[in-house]
Amino acid sequence: MKIIILGAGQVGTTLAESLVSEDNDITLVDNENDRLELLQDKHDLRVVKGAASSPQVLRESGAPDADLLVAVTSSDETNMVACQVAYTLFNIPTKIARIRSADYLREKDKLFQPDVVPIDHIISPEKLVTDEITRLIDYPGALQVAHFADGRISIVVVKAYYGGPLVGYALSALKEHMPHIDCRVVSILRQDKVIRPQGSTIVEAGDEVTFICATIHIKAVMSELQRLEKPYKRLMIIGGGNIGMGVAKRLEEQCTVKLIERNPERATALAERLGKTLVFCGDASDQSLLFEEHIENIDVFLSLTSDDEANIMSALLAKRLGAKKAMVLIQRMAYINLIQGGTIDIAVSPQQATISALLGHIRKGDVANVVTLRHGIAEALEIIVHGDENTSNVIGRRIADLKLPVGAIIGAVLRGEEVIIAKKNLLINEKDHVIVYVSDKKHIAEIEKLFQPSAFFV
Repeated sequence: MKIIILGAGQVGTTLAESLVSEDNDITLVDNENDRLELLQDKHDLRVVKGAASSPQVLRESGAPDADLLVAVTSSDETNMVACQVAYTLFNIPTKIARIRSADYLREKDKLFQPDVVPIDHIISPEKLVTDEITRLIDYPGALQVAHFADGRISIVVVKAYYGGPLVGYALSALKEHMPHIDCRVVSILRQDKVIRPQGSTIVEAGDEVTFICATIHIKAVMSELQRLEKPYKRLMIIGGGNIGMGVAKRLEEQCTVKLIERNPERATALAERLGKTLVFCGDASDQSLLFEEHIENIDVFLSLTSDDEANIMSALLAKRLGAKKAMVLIQRMAYINLIQGGTIDIAVSPQQATISALLGHIRKGDVANVVTLRHGIAEALEIIVHGDENTSNVIGRRIADLKLPVGAIIGAVLRGEEVIIAKKNLLINEKDHVIVYVSDKKHIAEIEKLFQPSAFFV
């Protein structure tokens, strides 16, 4: 597939690195020459220096025969104009744009139409991150929660602790403990080593366990791996940007929310827009302010400013002063593995959320949803099966007979309205929504090929 990526920032770079290894023809466009040279030295891709929305630059980038344009520059307006130019001059079939501004998103149904601003898919990092944080608040103790099949099936990452009934026992004991609930453990991370789970695998305290189950059973399965935490009721949010405001608005009906914003004008505007959230103008590093607002009673401290270092430091301070959990927004991928799981409980990455959403539109075949797991190393795909027994490599075949690559596991299937946790004798049917967990993204191309019917995609 010929793909043009506009913008070599964190998202554009990570996306290019992810796709270039999958036998795609990638061209990356940016104004920063040093950044482009560095990427060209590291990866097998083309780079073009210039303005992303320039017709001449797009022409040089191969727009006349490109299959896909992904506009992820830091400017919404540049992304929109680039998609307009790509449609009008070059008729690029699929155009994806990152749009951040809430003003544009509010009018998206009228604006983003073929005869107005021709964008096929909109990616909004702020909404994606707000959704992710809300899911983590809904499932106390989870490190990551991803929904598939219209929310019916979920993949959850959770740390095993002493006190969980399954800790110290083999995975096969899960069925004895929960005879009426189906669940499948698809990965265990132990001391930075991935263990392929088997029935005889003993769950140890400290293991990072990834499991798949019907969404309604998430808390029941989590209770096997750790003592279930009480619902989070008292939240403190640092930063009143789009994400901070979005999280407060989403959660203020079910939780007591306090929000600290440094800018006085922004704090005033937030106080007017947020009906039940208590808004303070102040600095999150001010210990006296945190003490006055009873930081020791806060269930989750969410540091959601655009400054990674400030988020990390304020979260460390809040934990030292008694906050029970700390969740931080991290832009730089290099920081995430350094901090998560120590004093800071959860790091949320806008880049990773955006990449997941983009991959859902880029993967070959009928892929309804993609989620990157373990900070980009693993991936889960929801694939809709098409074809028949003659044209498909999977329809009418048992899961045990499928030639899945190493580290790939079919975790669950949605068949009509029924959630089926996959067993080796399960036959795959047409129109099944199959959830595949892939422990190493380098095998994605094999999965795509396996599920593509011969007469469906050329």
